[in-house]
Amino acid sequence: MKPIKRILIIRFRQIGDSILAVALCSTLKKSFPDAEIHFVLNKNIAPLYEGHPDIDKVITFDKNENKPFTAYIKKVWQVMHKNRYDVIIDMRSTIRTLFFSLFSLRTPFRIGRIKGYTHFLLNYRTDTYSKNLTTDMVQRNLLLAAPLEKIRPIQYTKEFKLYLTDREKEDFRYYMEKEGIDFARPVLIGVTTKLIHKKWNTEFMVATLKRILEEYKDIQMIFNYAPGYEEEDARNIYKELGCPERIKIDIQASSLRQLAALCANCSFSFGNEGGARHIAQALGVPSFAIYSPSASKSMWLPANSVLAEGISPDDILPPEQQATLPYEERFALITPEKVYEQLIPILRQLS
Repeated sequence: MKPIKRILIIRFRQIGDSILAVALCSTLKKSFPDAEIHFVLNKNIAPLYEGHPDIDKVITFDKNENKPFTAYIKKVWQVMHKNRYDVIIDMRSTIRTLFFSLFSLRTPFRIGRIKGYTHFLLNYRTDTYSKNLTTDMVQRNLLLAAPLEKIRPIQYTKEFKLYLTDREKEDFRYYMEKEGIDFARPVLIGVTTKLIHKKWNTEFMVATLKRILEEYKDIQMIFNYAPGYEEEDARNIYKELGCPERIKIDIQASSLRQLAALCANCSFSFGNEGGARHIAQALGVPSFAIYSPSASKSMWLPANSVLAEGISPDDILPPEQQATLPYEERFALITPEKVYEQLIPILRQLS
């Protein structure tokens, strides 16, 4: 069999999805160090992977290349005819992403998920979303590397890391200091989310933050948010807390690289589950997340060498007993008392 020289990994969608896919990129780079790893992403999140040692090339699709469909097909065809791949790993395996394999049927390993229509174009299919799986999303993603065991033993890693330059971190640290952050004291980040259905009850969040401020006098907080609804939500919480000096509401991260630099300069991430928490974990920053009923903690809180904890309704009441409850009541099972109880050991260590 010919040596593996070039591997294509297709991972469209959101920040968290792509960050957790990095463990697969790193696994393949460790296993095939001479191979080029190409990573297909939506253009808006691609900057996160600049300078990543396990990703040789990021291939991006912007809005104009995703729609109309004819523009998307043209871009996929160009990518596949410009590069000859020995392995294609289609992490989503949708009808749209299958065109990568359609335009490269001579690729020996066309790997993806088991779906009713994928057997036409994929010659290795893996179950990564079965309810019977008890593994987290990183471990599920790594199942896609298993067919390559035919070539050599795979060196699996559950680590997913993002990389910033020292200059990026230092520049943002200087900016944070100018905005009043004292790096001799702990820093927390994150209270809101762009997806309303993932947002913990505002009253509960306010009560939790108020108790932290009252009981841990040395803790500072940075409220990170995106423009629009998130900013309005963060500022409302800030006002309800009385606009304390220890909360910094105007530290702005104007790009994903700056958001990563902000996370890297923080000592802890707390808030609703989402992309920002994944960024923090990928940068080695401890975190605690509140999981909505729509996001499985067991799936979306992967374990690696970085402290990452969280709470979900399933921790309070077995899923079968939640079946008859409305969504809001399920989410409300997570009370401020239950969150704070789990935060205490972390807060003590930070202080």
